[in-house]
This record gives sequence, structure tokens and C-alpha cells, in this order.
Amino acid sequence: MIRGAEARAIASTGIDLLGLPGVEPPPGLIAKLRSFDSIVSWYGANRAEFREQVLGIGLPFQFLDALPEPGAKIHAADFFLRQAGGDGVAVPRIECEVGRCGDFAVIHPFSGSARKNWPMERYRELAARLLPPVRWCAGPQEAMEDAVRLENLYDLACWLAGARVYIGNDSGITHLAAAVGTPVVAIFGPTDPAVWAPRGKDISLVAGRLEDIPVERVLEEIPGEMVS
Repeated sequence: MIRGAEARAIASTGIDLLGLPGVEPPPGLIAKLRSFDSIVSWYGANRAEFREQVLGIGLPFQFLDALPEPGAKIHAADFFLRQAGGDGVAVPRIECEVGRCGDFAVIHPFSGSARKNWPMERYRELAARLLPPVRWCAGPQEAMEDAVRLENLYDLACWLAGARVYIGNDSGITHLAAAVGTPVVAIFGPTDPAVWAPRGKDISLVAGRLEDIPVERVLEEIPGEMVS
């Protein structure tokens, strides 16, 4: 039985500092971690120094694989659900307090790897074909003027939940938009949608060689009332 739940960014807890040589964890962190009966963690699966420290001081961590095996034909969300002892089809969902639906479209043209990004000039052409306003979204390290940048992921999720449509690459932000129920158009290139596609009630996928995907193909997935 789970008595309560709290979501926090990893960096806000200081847990990412564990295992770093010469770095002391924040006061109270170890005591807080000791207070749990069990800690199921995907974080640190590839950080041997992190695992050695937390297990060496007796913290109740259970480490699970962070990624499906290469070539595995199982969706990542189902893979994580199975690891945690669940079954069925996993559809991530984040509840946000949102007012009326916004009158803006969101474009996030970045991802964790440049090879997954549809060409920027096509995103700009796409934006010019959508009814305004169009809001560009970017992370702290992504170069783009006038982009919306919200470092707190919950705040970002709630902002995305108010959009009429979201367009982006295979990225964490695309999954975030899907999880809050925003209509999503996800553009996939080298990664396998069968494993990594976002899930939700209103998801459209455009997949292929990124350089071969025209703007018109993406526009086909956007409701006509949103296109100029």
C-alpha cells in the first residue's frame, strides 16, 4: 500500500551527487533514503560508483535496467511496468490543473540527439503554415530566441496541457505532452516507434527518414482548423 506520493526532479534532491568523488551529499539525504522500506530505481543503472555507494552503506535500493535490450520488441512503457511487477498496456498519465484550452500550438524541435531531429528549416516552414500563435519550446541548453523555457517539469507539463496541439521529435518533452493529454504529432526517424512512440488518447506518428519527410506530410496529421 502506498500512503502518499511526491514527484521531484532528481537534481532537486541531491541524489545525483552520491558516488561522486570528494562530494558530500546534502544534509539529511541519507537519513531520508534510509526511511524507505524499498527504493526501486532506474536511475544509476549505468553508474557503478553510485550503485556501490548506496549499496555499500546499506540503503534499500533495487536497481532495474534503464532501457530495453537492443532489438527487443516491447514498448518502453510496458517494459518499465513489467519490471515493477505490473502487466497490461502502460499509458503514462500526468494530472495537471489546467484552465481552458489555450489558443496556441507548441513546437519543440529538439531532442536528446541531433540525429533524431527533423530539419529546423522544415519546422519553421511548418510554423508559418499554422494559425498563430505558435509557441516554440526549448530546454536550458538549447539555442533558440524567444522560446518558452520552464525548468520545472511539472510546470512545463501544465503549460503543455493547455495547448491545442504539440509537434516534436522523439524526445522526453513529446512524451510529457502526450502524458497530459495534449494532441501530439510525433516525428520519428532513426528510433523505433514500436518501442519509443508516445502513448495517449490523441497521438499521430510520422515516421521515416527525417530528411525525406516533407512539411505537407506533417500537416496531414494536424486538424484543418489549425492550419492557415
